[in-house]
Amino acid sequence: MGILFITVIVGIIYAASYHTEKDPEYSLGSNWAYFAEGDDMAADLFLIAPTVDTKDEYNMSLSDTSTMSNFVGALNMERGIYEDCTRMYAPFYRQVSMKVYDLPADEREEYLEIAYGDVSRAFKWYLENENNGRPIILAGFSQGADMCYRLLKEYFGDEELSSRLVAVYAIGWPVTEEEIAAYPQIVPASMDCDTGVVVSFECEDAAVPGTFIYPADVHAVSINPLNWRTDSTPAYKEENLGACFTDRSGNITSETPALCGCYIDSERGVLKITDISPSDYPSSIKGLPSGAYHVYDYQFFYRNLQENVKLRTDAFVNAEVYDPEDQNYAA
Repeated sequence: MGILFITVIVGIIYAASYHTEKDPEYSLGSNWAYFAEGDDMAADLFLIAPTVDTKDEYNMSLSDTSTMSNFVGALNMERGIYEDCTRMYAPFYRQVSMKVYDLPADEREEYLEIAYGDVSRAFKWYLENENNGRPIILAGFSQGADMCYRLLKEYFGDEELSSRLVAVYAIGWPVTEEEIAAYPQIVPASMDCDTGVVVSFECEDAAVPGTFIYPADVHAVSINPLNWRTDSTPAYKEENLGACFTDRSGNITSETPALCGCYIDSERGVLKITDISPSDYPSSIKGLPSGAYHVYDYQFFYRNLQENVKLRTDAFVNAEVYDPEDQNYAA
């Protein structure tokens, strides 16, 4: 009874101290990791960082300078995929820590709601003050991908806003057929250049039966980033334009064309990777088994994703749109 009482008191003290941290004010540039980076680009990018907080807490503090530095570093590792086509925005937010993913799924939501509350407020401020009707790309990896789906559910049921969506690169977190049925604004990509769609996949070795990210009983809807098919047709490593491994400043430290091929597993919808060994690419995250290639999701297909962002952006910008007002097509 004494231990239980102490545990409850510690939990109350943590909650009280945590909730004294004010909601971030997104009119302040200090609350953005990227703010309007890249002039004269065809589209805006709203980029949401993956999990970097490994401390013994539930949500990242925005006064923690060391974790904030890692936050920017994680974004920099992805930015080269997008920066040639987009003006970039990336908010700091009180993301959940890795500790939260040790909890049962239903117990995570309390902390994920804090994280998403920040992301939603940042996106709302961006829409009202920065977007000005420009095309939008949403992008996020891992926890960032989860946040992208939440933005789609909250905001993109609006037809006018949805009409500005170039694509969503929600990589490393599953979207299911049930979610797609419940939210018609979540439209899975079906080819390499369709727009207003979600590009989603997660990488595993063929021997992996499931992970806490893609559980064995979840069937995800994915697209193959090499052949841009949604069935199990294999893509061969020769189709891989270049796996790029980057440092925390975004510099490419090594590049290997034709590193690996892949195919979509028909049972779970996960992307199975061929031609490499799990021992050469360790999972690196507590709780993920050997052969779970989560941390390499975008690195394995860096050049193909980079090319695809340009392709979809060009397709969106150059599309002819029918205008019912004057019965003509307008570019």
